[in-house]
Amino acid sequence: MNADVLFIEDDEGIAFMVQDRLLAEGCRVTHCADGLQGEKAAREGAFDIILLDVMLPGKDGFQICQSLREAKVRSPILMLTARTTNIDTIMGLKLGADDYLTKPFDMQILLARMEALLRRAGEHSINKSAAPEQHHFGDFILNDTTGELTRGEQVVSLNAQEYRLLSFFVHHPDRVFSRDELLNEVWGIESDVSTRTVDVHVAWLRKKIGDVPVAKHLFTLRNRGYKFVC
Repeated sequence: MNADVLFIEDDEGIAFMVQDRLLAEGCRVTHCADGLQGEKAAREGAFDIILLDVMLPGKDGFQICQSLREAKVRSPILMLTARTTNIDTIMGLKLGADDYLTKPFDMQILLARMEALLRRAGEHSINKSAAPEQHHFGDFILNDTTGELTRGEQVVSLNAQEYRLLSFFVHHPDRVFSRDELLNEVWGIESDVSTRTVDVHVAWLRKKIGDVPVAKHLFTLRNRGYKFVC
């Protein structure tokens, strides 16, 4: 796994264990034990992936994640935390995290999640370079170059996962995708993860593109999945 990794973690034991394994896997690791230092490094560096703890001195992981996404830092973010409640997971995802792993975790699981995020980021970059820069549907424009969704002069706020899901739909209009297919294609993970994740993100997208209460672009096909229509 040849990747530049930013690892923001204040627990010395976890930091040593993860760094040691990532270096053995061929990664280049930059470690920060403070939230403010970690955010500064993320803004100034070009990292393939960011491993971000939630409970940090200086500034917590949720604040860092939100700040990086507002600054258009597009590196995949995998949040690491001892918190296990659904509220914390949803909060991290809504603020722009790409995935969420609770402590204690198995290193093989961490590596698999990282590989999935890196693979998806690489495929998205390749597909984006070969496709038109702007995609119009209804009153909206999805811009591949800026990574923004706009409606007229207004930018519609999307977290990182919402953007990737909408981008996937926009690049594959009029096709029906099951929830398992969307997990594999957009999240880069196998279907053992709850398909409820897809439903939640589709619901968030519908609100932001005005598909509530009547669908105009994102349609649910019973027992089959979802279809996007421009």
